[in-house]
Amino acid sequence: MLRTEEMNVRDDEDKKANGGKTATDDAKAGRVLLAAFSRPPQARAEDVNSSILIAAEKVAAYPGLKEAAQYFGPLTEVAKLQGFAVVNEPYEFLAGAKTVVRGEFQKDVGTRVLRQSTLVILVRGYAVSFTFLGGTEDEVEELIQGLSFVTTRAK
Repeated sequence: MLRTEEMNVRDDEDKKANGGKTATDDAKAGRVLLAAFSRPPQARAEDVNSSILIAAEKVAAYPGLKEAAQYFGPLTEVAKLQGFAVVNEPYEFLAGAKTVVRGEFQKDVGTRVLRQSTLVILVRGYAVSFTFLGGTEDEVEELIQGLSFVTTRAK
């Protein structure tokens, strides 16, 4: 189930309610590019609602940010505020033709464990994050396997 527009509309409404600004200024404004869930978030189930979230934030919002691994400083702070613990520190790996940085988190949710793996690249002045959520490592890995980058030649 895609919820991209709904998530961006909610962010826009938050801005309007705060006089046009959120807790972060416009330079930090990020945008959800894709939000996809295996089922509607309000649907109750025993297992974790696997999801994919792709977002972009301006690199300029983070002074001194030159490498994707540095983005994990603020990302980890946000994850910890949401109750996640770091499982694996950020590391580089190859996804198709692109080197990305990956960090992994998890959170106990009742009797279940919510696993999160976030991949980050810097491209054209943006930190682009790909966040995959699932109930097991295998679930998350399966979602990540669908991600690959290709290079194209300029004509």
